[in-house]
Amino acid sequence: MAATTTRSHGEQIPPGKAMTTEQHILDKGAQMLQSLKPIKQMNQHVCTFALYNHDMNRQIETHHYVTRLNQDFLQCAVYDSDHSTARLIGVEYIVSDRIFETLPKEEQKLWHSHAYEVKSGLWVNPRVPEMVVKNDLDNFAKTYGKFWCTWQIDRGDKLPVGPPSLMMSPQAVNLGMVKPELIQKRDDRYNISTDAIKRTRLEIAEPEWINPEADYWKQHGKCFEIHVEDVEMKKIAPFP
Repeated sequence: MAATTTRSHGEQIPPGKAMTTEQHILDKGAQMLQSLKPIKQMNQHVCTFALYNHDMNRQIETHHYVTRLNQDFLQCAVYDSDHSTARLIGVEYIVSDRIFETLPKEEQKLWHSHAYEVKSGLWVNPRVPEMVVKNDLDNFAKTYGKFWCTWQIDRGDKLPVGPPSLMMSPQAVNLGMVKPELIQKRDDRYNISTDAIKRTRLEIAEPEWINPEADYWKQHGKCFEIHVEDVEMKKIAPFP
């Protein structure tokens, strides 16, 4: 059985040989003997969309597997699908508005708000009734996220190459809006209506305050990119 995603013409992504019987046996044995506690704390699957901070015309569907460490901090392993062969494409950290306000101003610029993502119905828990998640969405609309993409699958990368890219949450302005064809494709797959979900969320209150340092591109028309450069290795470096 192949352990990689396969395209219609047989090309495996990522490239590699199928797993051997011995490897399957080892994985099953380890699964029985090890606790895998961090993974078992992933209690939610959320499907939404993200935009590249440096090119918001590039938009992708994302699948977040959420671990809630406490009421103010969540961490998400982000995949390109909910299939067993899904590729891990990044990580998102989510904090409450209370925590966000304690961050330095320069740090806040790397984060995005979630109010529009929730209110517009883009952020959904597949196969979970809205009434079950409603109270949580009320709180989530006030949160902020920092999402680093480590595998740019939308440009055809077979492997996670290059530096990570900062991702942004959809917004109701210009290129910040998600392309309708992406939404329709997801709606068809999960047999949902994003428009209908949006209508059910009209009663979710808009946050009284969204820090203007978040969604920095929207306020200032600027973005952030990571570039790799050679530097002299230091045996002793100041910290931080």
